[in-house]
Formats: sequence, C-alpha cells, structure tokens
Amino acid sequence: MTKPIWFTATGDSFITRNLPYRDQAFQEVSSLLHRAEVRIANLETTVHDNEGYPSAQSGGTWAMSPPSVLQVMKDYGFNMIGWANNHTLDYLYGGLEATERYLNEYGFVHAGAGKNLAEAGAPRYLECEGARVALIAATSTFHPWWAAGDQRSDSIGRPGINPMRYVMTHHITEEKLADLHAIAESTDINAFSKLLIEEGFMNDPGKEIFLFGNARFMVSDEEGTTTQPHPRDLNRIVKTIEEAKRRADYVIVSIHAHEMKGEEKEVAADFLPAFAKACIDAGAHAVVGHGPHLLRGIEIYNNRPIFYSLGDFIFQTEAVTSQPADFYEHYGLDHTHNVADALEAMSANYTRGLCVHKEVWESVIPLWKMQDGELLELELHPIELGFDLPVHRMGWPKLSGDTSILEGLKTLSEPYGTVIEITDGIGRVRLSK
Repeated sequence: MTKPIWFTATGDSFITRNLPYRDQAFQEVSSLLHRAEVRIANLETTVHDNEGYPSAQSGGTWAMSPPSVLQVMKDYGFNMIGWANNHTLDYLYGGLEATERYLNEYGFVHAGAGKNLAEAGAPRYLECEGARVALIAATSTFHPWWAAGDQRSDSIGRPGINPMRYVMTHHITEEKLADLHAIAESTDINAFSKLLIEEGFMNDPGKEIFLFGNARFMVSDEEGTTTQPHPRDLNRIVKTIEEAKRRADYVIVSIHAHEMKGEEKEVAADFLPAFAKACIDAGAHAVVGHGPHLLRGIEIYNNRPIFYSLGDFIFQTEAVTSQPADFYEHYGLDHTHNVADALEAMSANYTRGLCVHKEVWESVIPLWKMQDGELLELELHPIELGFDLPVHRMGWPKLSGDTSILEGLKTLSEPYGTVIEITDGIGRVRLSK
C-alpha cells in the first residue's frame, strides 16, 4: 500500500495583472492549495512581452500577460500547468514559443502545447514524495489551424495545441432534409464543397450524411444535435494515457471545452462525458475540465472524479493592456480609440457579457485524496472573484462563505448521480464504500 496523496486543481487562470502584495485573501487561498502535493492550473493567457504577432483570430480578447504573472501563480503554489486552450495562439507561434520558454524558466511542469503534436500531446511528470504524477492537457475549443501537427521524416511538425476535436451531427426528419436539399440547390451553398470533393481535396461524407455548408445533417426519428469525440484524437490521447500510466503512479487529464449541450451552458456537450470516461477507462485518475467560465457538474466514474468545468480561478479579461486593430474594427472603432473604449464597446458599457453574470465570478477549489489509485475523499471549497468590485479590480480569488455556490454545484452534479453534502461551508462528495 502506497502513501495517500492529495490533489487540487482550479479552473481558468486568465491572469493579466501582477499582485505586488500577499494579503489575507491570497494567504488563505494559497494555504488551501498547499494542502495538496499536486497543484494544477489552466493558464488561459499567453505570457510574453510582445514577442509574437497578434493572430488574425483569437480566443475572444487577445490574451497577453507579462511574464511576472507566473511568479504570482508560483506563489499561489501551482506546480503543474495545462495551457491547451482557445487563447494559446492569440499571438501566433512567437507567443506560443515565448510562453513555453517562460514556463520553463519559472520551473513549471506544463503540458498541452508545443513545437509539434508529439510535444503538445506528451505527458509531463511531477516528482512527488512517494509518487510520480503525469499531466496530459488538451482542448476541444480552438481555431482549426491552431492544432499542432505531427513531424514526419520528410516534413517538420507544426507548433500548436493538443487537439481534442469532436464531430457534430444534426438529426432531422426526412421531410426537413428534403427541404434542406432544395435550399442547397437554390442557393448553391454546397457548390464549392462539391467541387472540392470532385477534385479530391475533400472526402465524400457518404450517403447517410448531407452537408449543408459546414454543417452535417442526417435523417433520424429523434431530432436534435449530437457530438462525438473525433476518433483519431480520442485514440491518440487514450494511447498517451496508457503510456503515462506505465510511467507514473497517477495520470491527470486536463481538458478545455467551451462546448455545451444545446443552449444549456452549464451542461457539457455530449462528446465531453464520452471523452472523460474513455480517459478513465484507459487509466486516468481524474479528468479536470474548464472553459465555459462557470461551474458544471461533477461525476464520479469508477471511483475517479470528472470535473466537467471548474469555472474560473483568476479572471482578468478587463485588465488587458492592449488589443490589435482587429479587435477595434470588430466594434466599429479605429486608431483614435483606446483599450477602455474597446472593452466598453464589447460589453455595452458593462451591461452585457461575462462581467454581468455573477456565476462567472464564483467557483470551487476541489481537494481530493487518493491512495493506490482509489479516491478516498473529495472536498469542495467555494471561492468568489470580486463580482461587486470595479471591473478593473475584479478577478482575484478569495475563499467564500456563500454556500449557495455549493448548492448550485450540488444541483448541477445530481444528474450524474453525485451526492454533495454541505457542512461548515465545505462540500464533500459522498463516495461509495
């Protein structure tokens, strides 16, 4: 029997500001994190000093932070970082390479992006007392060209993120499909894709699938939309987990996924539970999700935790110091305007967007104990990120006594059969004996 080991993980750290002081709120959060030996964060920003050109496409705002923010992350206590997400290439390959360099300089074990697919998808290892822990990080939310590419004997690889793609299919009746065929014929929406298929640049989807633009449709008695993990990415990540479990005592998978079920942002798209369970079946000991900037439910599968989203840990989008011209043009602004103008335009003077939704600024920090690969305890500590503060000061975490955060997570977790008991301001997941 091996020694028990504690883990903790947090949601998105969109950190753009330095913290020159270590106040009580910081100390309390840091002390909580230090109860665990393995402390994992998702870094949702690039880290450099204009060392990459801004991409033509970003993850929303273009995220760039001074390298010194990594010292703040280190002081909180994090020792493992995943950085596969929808901001990793906001500043193209230069920003990616600089971020990797600074993560190395600050001594983090990090995973999820790299010079090619082998590096981006590789497990990274943390040496602990009596245990070795592997981290594998991937994202399903990214622009297609952000995916890292494999290296070959006749071609170098491509820098990027570790992709976990998915296949979306819309199911409609035969009558509605006939209508789509008619619309496609009258509008020529499929003209170019037909040409690509004829010239061999695109595969024919087959008789069962009808492409309408970029959307896939098929006839079904039950209408709706389904998503499934892309088999190539799923198989590749499963093989990586199988390798990592032979080289480490514990394997943690970090997945950044904004995708939702229909219009329910609090519920993950179908492919995410399928992906998470496949990871655990392959040997992962926990799957840590983030991306939608709010909490999603927790599932205990084969006595191992799946966090479908841990929301935010640090969230400072309103403190970015610069944005490229594309951001201004999107809101009808020009070179005479500044960052404050652009952010106010995006949020309609802070009356819409993430800044006005209280649940975005509430989350939990989970701590879980495992021994010999089995989950023994799982605690949930509520945090808040300053929803009532001026927007330029929002975003730092502090422990919260608001049990409604836990009550909300309890409700979100019930569909997965998870029971959360709340006592003394802490949530505890009831585990099967």
